[in-house]
Amino acid sequence: MYNRGVMRVVLLGPPGVGKGTQAGRLCARFGLLHISTGDMLRAEVAAGSELGLAAKAKMDAGDLVPDDIIIGMVENKIRALDGGCLFDGFPRTLEQAQALDASAAKPDFVAELDLDDDAIVERMSGRLWHPASGRVYHTRFAPPQTPGKDDATSEPLARRADDEEETVRSRLAVYRKQTLPLSEYYSAAAAVNENAARYFRVSGAMPPDEVAAAIIAGLGKTL
Repeated sequence: MYNRGVMRVVLLGPPGVGKGTQAGRLCARFGLLHISTGDMLRAEVAAGSELGLAAKAKMDAGDLVPDDIIIGMVENKIRALDGGCLFDGFPRTLEQAQALDASAAKPDFVAELDLDDDAIVERMSGRLWHPASGRVYHTRFAPPQTPGKDDATSEPLARRADDEEETVRSRLAVYRKQTLPLSEYYSAAAAVNENAARYFRVSGAMPPDEVAAAIIAGLGKTL
């Protein structure tokens, strides 16, 4: 089932649960390529491309970008993939999951992080980020060394429009409706098919180090 030389991991979970933090740790720990559809889309937005303008309107409203655009972006990214990777924010719909399962980058593991909506709103409403690098901070949980400044460059930090409470709750409603069924898709497949991705869940309410340890244990690895 699982080629230990090439580990492909899907990291599922609602926005604000901590996927980006854990993705960075896992990719550094295991030498995985970080494939983040959010980063891809934000790059298009920053570039002012036609795709970026269309995607921005969707993201600002808390909606999902259409499957065909997302799937095409990911297919371009994995076409030359020759090692392990971690998918962060993809798949988000059953159509995307089925497309990934049919690709050369079919996942070996699916780790789902979960957290209740109120806790996510608290996390995201205090979130700051460094646009040039994508580094993320939080006014309460992970503040920068200098308020409002990036630790590495001292450049100003920004707040994303999609981190406002109303938009966060809209995004969570979309997630619960369209993305949560992926839990059933992957857990059901793992229960009946030994060649399916190994699926497990981890509480996102724990401190980041404990979340990381639980994910790594689920991958059959040690710290």
